[in-house]
Amino acid sequence: MARFIILMGVSGSGKTVIGKALAPKLNAEFIDGDNLHSQRNVDKMAAGIPLTDEDRLDWLNLIAKVGHDHAAHGTTCIIACSALKKKYRDNLRSNNPTMKFIYLKGSYDLIYSRIAKRSHQYMPASLLKSQFDTLEEPQNDEHDVFVVSIDQEISGIVSDVVNAGLV
Repeated sequence: MARFIILMGVSGSGKTVIGKALAPKLNAEFIDGDNLHSQRNVDKMAAGIPLTDEDRLDWLNLIAKVGHDHAAHGTTCIIACSALKKKYRDNLRSNNPTMKFIYLKGSYDLIYSRIAKRSHQYMPASLLKSQFDTLEEPQNDEHDVFVVSIDQEISGIVSDVVNAGLV
């Protein structure tokens, strides 16, 4: 069965690296949601300005459409998307009843230490606090979310997801 999976979490939680490692294990295509941002959003983030809900709406709609189209054509896709707020996740769920979220959960200190060591085209470490301020962690009523700790090696994270039997 084709699936639409969102790897969610704040910037620096490992969405891209985990997505690339997980995709072959699930016979899925990995899509980095960062590549679906409008140029206006990219420019705003590069300037150190956090995105607003309005800024994110077209981006979330495009991610939902891309995932839906893959699943409708019989292919599983994994899309990296922060999905920080419940209403963002609800938007992504719209017309995607079989989608799943994998929440890459980590502490601010752990993620800051990782993000400070990397170079990202438009997501400076200075925006991490705004991501944590915006984050609404999934609650028990969100039954389509699997939470995995990122305080382990990539192989452990991938194993946790594969062993959870989400797909």
